[in-house]
Amino acid sequence: MGVLDPSLAEPRMDVKSGDVKSAAPVLEVFASYQGEGLYVGQPQVFLRLFGCPLRCRWCDTPGSWSIPREATARVRRTGSVESEEAWATPFRAATWITSLDPEAKRAVSVTGGEPLLWPEFLRSLPDFLGGRRLHLETAGGHPAALERVLPAVDHVSLDLKLPDDLDPPETDPATFERARGGPERAVVEATPHTEGEWADARERCLELVKGQDAAVKIIVTGGRSADDYEELLDDVERLAPELPLFLQPVTPLAGVRAPKASELHAVVDRALEHGLAARVVPQVHRFLRLP
Repeated sequence: MGVLDPSLAEPRMDVKSGDVKSAAPVLEVFASYQGEGLYVGQPQVFLRLFGCPLRCRWCDTPGSWSIPREATARVRRTGSVESEEAWATPFRAATWITSLDPEAKRAVSVTGGEPLLWPEFLRSLPDFLGGRRLHLETAGGHPAALERVLPAVDHVSLDLKLPDDLDPPETDPATFERARGGPERAVVEATPHTEGEWADARERCLELVKGQDAAVKIIVTGGRSADDYEELLDDVERLAPELPLFLQPVTPLAGVRAPKASELHAVVDRALEHGLAARVVPQVHRFLRLP
């Protein structure tokens, strides 16, 4: 169906009260073009959620890290931006998506932040999307949540991290729960801190998405050698070699510089040595100056 059936609406509730377990904090909803990964260039509706325990040094949306006490969601329509209560049930979020894509012609990409902090929201969202495909963008640090959510999504973009590219995480999912003052989620995982913890999470996530509609992305930054990416490439070859691998030169930000051509070529050559289907794609939406 092209539009939401009003009979599917949930009863009106105060999501701040903790009565709605599947609610999540929405930062913004907007229509644009996918700028990264397997579906680059595809028109999509983006649903960005608040909350991320990671501190990627190149992050272009640090405003998504924490959840303001009086958080609001921005719903960007042509020529206007409307503010809504951020804490939204899947049905409420789907109404915003439908207002931007009434004929259900665009896939929905859930990004963040880290969407896997809100697994019950993700599990319930497809019930209200009117047949739209649901794409998930995740850093792959929460494999238990990914396993819980995987049956509900149509595509996973798995962004593998080098621990050295992350500042120490400031909080874990349980802290976000306390910030909300709501019920515990079905899955509350500690964020990986050490290289060993990241290796375990990465291995579990790759095992989950192998054979699925999924892709792997690795950010390539300046000042690094191909050896720095060896463990990531080795894990992809060992666990999910059939997945397309996107090597994304970082968009320079906050003192993080883009790789030199020689540095990028070296990483690509190393990926090819591993027999991986490597592609180099920058952040296309940044070049087009789109959100």
